[in-house]
Amino acid sequence: MTQTAAAGSPRVGVLVVAYNAATTLVETLDRLPAAFRAEVDHVLLADDSSQDDTYAIGLAYRETSDLPLTVVRHEKNLGYGGNQKAGYRWAIGHGLDVVVLLHGDGQYAPEVIEDLVRPLTEGRADAVFGSRMMVRGQALKGGMPVYKYVGNRILTTFQNAMTGARLSEWHSGYRAYRVDALADLALDTYSDDFDFDTEIILGLLDAGKRVEEVPIPTYYGDEICYVNGMAYARDVARDVLRHRAGRMGFGAHRTPGAPDAYELKPSEHSSHGRLLAWLDAAPAGSVLDVGCSDGAFGALVRRAGHRVVGVDLVKHDGVGERLDDFVEADLGRGLPDAVGSGYDRVVAADVLEHVADPESLLRDLTARLADGGEILVSVPNFGHWYPRGRTAVGRFDYDSRGPLDEGHLRFFTRRSFERLVARSGLTVLERDVVGVPVDVLDRGRSGGRRVDVLRAVGAADRAAVRSWPTLFGYQLLYRLAPA
Repeated sequence: MTQTAAAGSPRVGVLVVAYNAATTLVETLDRLPAAFRAEVDHVLLADDSSQDDTYAIGLAYRETSDLPLTVVRHEKNLGYGGNQKAGYRWAIGHGLDVVVLLHGDGQYAPEVIEDLVRPLTEGRADAVFGSRMMVRGQALKGGMPVYKYVGNRILTTFQNAMTGARLSEWHSGYRAYRVDALADLALDTYSDDFDFDTEIILGLLDAGKRVEEVPIPTYYGDEICYVNGMAYARDVARDVLRHRAGRMGFGAHRTPGAPDAYELKPSEHSSHGRLLAWLDAAPAGSVLDVGCSDGAFGALVRRAGHRVVGVDLVKHDGVGERLDDFVEADLGRGLPDAVGSGYDRVVAADVLEHVADPESLLRDLTARLADGGEILVSVPNFGHWYPRGRTAVGRFDYDSRGPLDEGHLRFFTRRSFERLVARSGLTVLERDVVGVPVDVLDRGRSGGRRVDVLRAVGAADRAAVRSWPTLFGYQLLYRLAPA
């Protein structure tokens, strides 16, 4: 039996994931509310190669039910995450607007399915999670074992701290999604195991999707749990730590929501903060911001009273309004005549490591200075413990950010950079070094209060920089002038 949604109404589907659910499947499907059954566009029952009669029972139910039900059986067990991937591909391919994940073992109440769907069909959210923790004490009253409750709370607290999210529960399997939001995620790269549910939350946060929670009742019956609790905790902790490290610039983590423009690091302990302090202390004058990105840094320089001209390969949205002038140019080919000369200060923040011939670019920058002018430079320190350690253990590779950014063509230690400065006909007026700034540690947080442990890490890192700058210094900063 089939049916279609009313014209103009969102097409809502249900993905029922089932493994050895022969004793619970019929009751679970029967518990779907009558009003929902009348409106649902389609239901996919995905039997993940069960060893019991789940598939046969699903086929028999289809023949007598009013649900528009499709029953499939995977010949090979795809895993909890793999089964969801297959189901979401089905939802995307069938042009559904909303898909609800429902477990065939009946642990999550089908009676409240409309509560999950409503924020999606009303356009308020891209994903809705049913939470057993929103109503105080409800989870334990519903029969959740104490050890599971404690583990859930510990893991959820940790995951919120690492991501900046404010979810009451990360570990509910009762979820609903806008299908177009799922289509924006790299689902095929996610785990096939139970930590798939964590990875999909991380993907939603990265992509800037709107996530809501609704309270759901807790029910624990005679269903068999196939989750290895310790392995699950290890996997989700690893996923979140890897995600956090990637947002900080360590590892090859990719985030679809990450901006193309180079991110401003406004902390006083960051390279941008130190450069701004130098410029604030200088008399108002003309500044050439080389590699200005979207002009966010240059806008702060203008606020200090300087006239700022920016140069970069790409003209980002809004850069013309943030700066006094902008010139589009490939710095690898030198500065064009349109940039002009006679600047009191030239800023090259995190630029020289991106060009094949930094000596030529430095000489070009020098030629643009007025008499008595200075060049302000920041470069990543390859002598920092992180690239040193990666190299020492034979695991050197590029990252998405940081000292091993995949866009870097040159690498500098303090000694090698100062040799470059001398070869370029420049002298060092002042040098400084910064550690990993707090705003880099917090990069990627989607909200919530700053975690105290991050402040402590930042303070400890700065103390280490003071004691051993060439090992713990994250970036090297210089004020340079013609020799």
